[in-house]
Amino acid sequence: MMRLLTIFAWIITFSLLPLTEFDSAMGQQSGGTSNRVIQNSTGRVTTQNPAVTTPTQPFPALNAAAQAQLQTLLNNWEQQSKGMKTLECSFTRWHYDMFAAPQGQFASRADGVIKYAAPDKGLFRVDQIVFFSGFDANQQPILQPQPGQFGEHWVCNGEQLIEFDRNQKECRIQTLPPDMRGQKIFNSPLPFVFNLDAQQIQQRYWVRQVQAPAEGMLLIEAWPKRQEDRAQYKLVQIALDANTFLPRALLMYAPNFHAKNAPKWDHYEFRESKRNAIGAGFQRFLGNFIPQKPPADWKIIQNNLSPGPTPGAQQAAVPGTETR
Repeated sequence: MMRLLTIFAWIITFSLLPLTEFDSAMGQQSGGTSNRVIQNSTGRVTTQNPAVTTPTQPFPALNAAAQAQLQTLLNNWEQQSKGMKTLECSFTRWHYDMFAAPQGQFASRADGVIKYAAPDKGLFRVDQIVFFSGFDANQQPILQPQPGQFGEHWVCNGEQLIEFDRNQKECRIQTLPPDMRGQKIFNSPLPFVFNLDAQQIQQRYWVRQVQAPAEGMLLIEAWPKRQEDRAQYKLVQIALDANTFLPRALLMYAPNFHAKNAPKWDHYEFRESKRNAIGAGFQRFLGNFIPQKPPADWKIIQNNLSPGPTPGAQQAAVPGTETR
């Protein structure tokens, strides 16, 4: 669940735009030593320059000019992101994993919705997911659902994290302590960075701007410094519009990503984005984050989410639920 929350945080830190020329142009990307595997919805893959993530900075220190350019970009990015109060969008996610599908073929495709309300309310729900299951007589990929595989569905209402596990028929509810709510959630294990702070983002990540694959585009790489973040992902790549600082693409690589031995990553594409569109009323929008009760035959599990890495948070059972 923590990895999914991390992905959600990176996605809707920004108001999202559909992908256009990013995938094809990234194959010509140069000017960096990081590992890049770029793909599009048809499954084409380009691999460049393998690199290994370590606890030290994974790329050479920036010179003064590059650091100043990066700082200006992050400051402009911060101003844009702080203007976001609500967001709705649909998404498609292609998941690549060589152990589940051949090289260049995505292993699964998920379609769903994302919603966000500042500062700490969010919804991520997969409505449909299909899996690669071989090729037909014309060598076209066969994509179909699998019994009992439904994709993720979780909600943060500002006080609780609620995960609807449709695979296991379980509803897991984690109560957030006071010091992990609201704006303070940025400092928690849940990296909600919707109101991005340029200084904090550089404290938490090694960040650099690299050569963009197309004119009018900015390309940012973020490598996590903290072990708890590195356990979730190795590298995030974000392509921004050079004029609006809105995102054009998001790629997130698995912690053990290796271009040849473990090419595993997620590719997100977004559509029907509505930023600060609350014509139906803000309270009605917030009401969309209140989940319906799970079916009667589901197990409900409740606990308190610890604000730190040390175990031992108090856990309280409620009637009809199981505590873990």
